[in-house]
Amino acid sequence: MSVLIDKFFEDHLSLSQQDANELHLKYYREYGLAIEGLVRHHKVDALEYNTKVDDALPLENVIKPNPELRKLIQDIDTSKVRLWLFTNAYINHGKRVVKLLKVDDLFEGMTYCDYGSEKFYCKPHKEMFDKAMEEAGIKSNEKCYFVDDSFINCKAAHERGWKVAHLLDKADAPPPQQASKYQIRSLEELRTIFPKVFKNSKQE
Repeated sequence: MSVLIDKFFEDHLSLSQQDANELHLKYYREYGLAIEGLVRHHKVDALEYNTKVDDALPLENVIKPNPELRKLIQDIDTSKVRLWLFTNAYINHGKRVVKLLKVDDLFEGMTYCDYGSEKFYCKPHKEMFDKAMEEAGIKSNEKCYFVDDSFINCKAAHERGWKVAHLLDKADAPPPQQASKYQIRSLEELRTIFPKVFKNSKQE
């Protein structure tokens, strides 16, 4: 994805590879998503970007069904929480990913970054979290559980009162300061840190 994003920056902004990479990282750090910087500052068509970046990814070669992930999600007690997808990608990409993982049937809905709107927001912006709560029909921040691999997204969710788990890759160095109360290396750890949302839990 990084290669495709850099290529898009190079082609549309007439930048060198190095400059494209630096601007891509700058926008990612500032906005949480490279496309937001492109739309804000360069009037780029976000749907064209989506076609040439997200939709162009050979996901079928990368993402395979994950029975352990499916079992983990199925073990969540949906009488206590609603299962909701929350992505900075456009809806096409979000649907492709969960379908390839074979977990698409386990979620009630998806809040996605709407590249087709004239003005769109993405995580970590407040408006995007507000949108997710509205679409999922949740009014209280204290009732929201959030798992994400982005430091800035987890920090923003934690600051608004969500129960947050920052997922680090096994090879990632831990950040100097945690983004949220919980920092995990595997989704299976959710059973331990959020036991009351799983079936057969003794906690209420």
